[in-house]
Amino acid sequence: MLPVPKDRRVRVSVTAPDPISREGVVSQLRRHPEVEVCDAGSASVTLLVEDTLDEAALTRLRRAVRGEGARAVLVAGAVREHELLDVIECGVGAIVWRREATAHRLAQAVLTTAQGGGDLPTDLLGQLIGQVRRLHQGGPDQPGFFLSFTKREVDVVRLVAEGFDTSEIAKKLSYSERTVKNVMHGLTTRLHLRNRAHVVAYALREGYI
Repeated sequence: MLPVPKDRRVRVSVTAPDPISREGVVSQLRRHPEVEVCDAGSASVTLLVEDTLDEAALTRLRRAVRGEGARAVLVAGAVREHELLDVIECGVGAIVWRREATAHRLAQAVLTTAQGGGDLPTDLLGQLIGQVRRLHQGGPDQPGFFLSFTKREVDVVRLVAEGFDTSEIAKKLSYSERTVKNVMHGLTTRLHLRNRAHVVAYALREGYI
């Protein structure tokens, strides 16, 4: 395997509740030359291992994302349905179940998150889509519906929330893939959001979808 130039590696810090868990994750990540484990202050992605998601864990997530300016990957034993939006709004780009945290799966989550993408387990994606459907209250008929989102943005985000990828959204809306990517980039930049999952969570909470 050819070495990856240092300036092209994704720098990731690892935080875990105990030394054994941390060393296990670090050992897994070091198998991938695209990833470089480093201290929190110089990382572009922070990976947090949490057994349960209490308020202290959510505070650590928020601190990692907002205080350190890093994107976040969460490795968790479980995420209850009512906790999902809170986790995404903290800025988590990827969630990996502890039972599935192989070297390949961890590296995939880190690299996807570094690029601003989202990576949720299938069962959590199903929960998120379920919340979208339950919270949907008629869309454009709501007062102030387009105050922050244009109709194009609403259309794109609604399809993202339903689980469609960029190419599928482009086909459904008769847009180019570049247009879809520009819409999502514009939203994340304008509203200071982290990734697609964060955009969906924001849209849900504010009543846009």
